[in-house]
Order: sequence, then structure tokens, then C-alpha cells
Amino acid sequence: MKKHLSIGLSAFAVAALLSGCAGGSGTSTTSTPATTSPSAASSAPASTPAAAAAALKVASSKLGQIVVDGKGMSVYYFTKDTKDSGTSACTGGCLTAWPPVVTTSAAPTVDGVTGKVGTIATPDGKKQVTINGMPIYYFAKDKAAGDVLGQGVNSVWYVVAPSGEMITTAAGS
Repeated sequence: MKKHLSIGLSAFAVAALLSGCAGGSGTSTTSTPATTSPSAASSAPASTPAAAAAALKVASSKLGQIVVDGKGMSVYYFTKDTKDSGTSACTGGCLTAWPPVVTTSAAPTVDGVTGKVGTIATPDGKKQVTINGMPIYYFAKDKAAGDVLGQGVNSVWYVVAPSGEMITTAAGS
């Protein structure tokens, strides 16, 4: 009986340890979507894409080659940001429509992005991704990979080219 109890307790301890490592804090990332539990995925705020999505790559769009996150969501520059300032000009209600692209890594992974990728600290202590010293954002109305609905909004929001340049042409041009 003691042997069975000890094995059961050991198995329980290992399970508890593993579930603790998986976390639910939202600060850990995983590159294998299959390891994310449905409950953890559904508990993430809708306006903040997963930090794992911060890996950047290049995709074709109706605007040409643009930078997207690991899930194919377009990223944008805000022309009111100041290059290399270390801060974002998008605050308060702006962040609802334009959530920052965040990561848990000081050096986010990139595939095909030739602009210099880095991070700055957000007011709440997260790491916002930058390209060529400019913070990048998502547009809340972009719902699917490849959407570029934020392009040219208020003449201050523009998608990012792989080189880190701002693409200011209109969609469909």
C-alpha cells in the first residue's frame, strides 16, 4: 500500500510541476500550438495577440511584401512615434485600436525581415517590438492573416516593409 501511495504522490508531484511550467501567466511562449490548452488560449484578451506571435516574418499582400507576425497578422508603424525614443506615442484609448506587438524575448526571432529588430519597455513592463527603432502595432480590426485594414488610417498608420521602411501607398495601388 505504501509503495502505491508513494508512486501516486510522485506522479501527482510531477504533474503539478509540469502544469506549473506550462504557466497560465501569459508571459511564457511556445512555438508548438498543440501544447497550448484550449482554456489558456480562450482566456487571453482578444485585443492582445499572443506573445508567441511576435516572431516576425515577411508575407505578400496587396501592398507588396510586408512584415507580419508568426500568425500572419500585419504590423503597423504610427507616424507620431519618434524613432529611437524608446517610447510609444500610442497611449490610452489608442492602444485599444492599436495593440502593441509584444514579446517575451529581448531578441525576437525574424524570418526575412532585414530591418533592425529590437524592443522597448511598455508602461506596464512588457517588451514592445521595434523595427529600425520604431514601435510596431496590430490593428484591432484586422481579423485574419493578410488583412491590411489599418493601412493609411487617419494618414498616420502604415504597414512595414521587410527593410523596416514605412509603406505609405494605399491598399490596391
